[in-house]
Amino acid sequence: MTIRLRIKEILEEKGKSNYWLSQQLGMCYRNYHNIVTNQTSSIRFDTMERLCEILEIPVSDLFEQIDDKQD
Repeated sequence: MTIRLRIKEILEEKGKSNYWLSQQLGMCYRNYHNIVTNQTSSIRFDTMERLCEILEIPVSDLFEQIDDKQD
């Protein structure tokens, strides 16, 4: 099982850009990019809270569970 962030999908649903969100978060682009592209192994609670506030979503909408099992 893999847990991934759905930030790209949420931005598309809301008609917002990566640039817009990176400006709202005010974090360095490298960290922002790693989070959005799921190239990070952790995310801080305060970053999750800010993402939820900015995107106006519950924290459960940020995540997606993917079954990695290969039959």
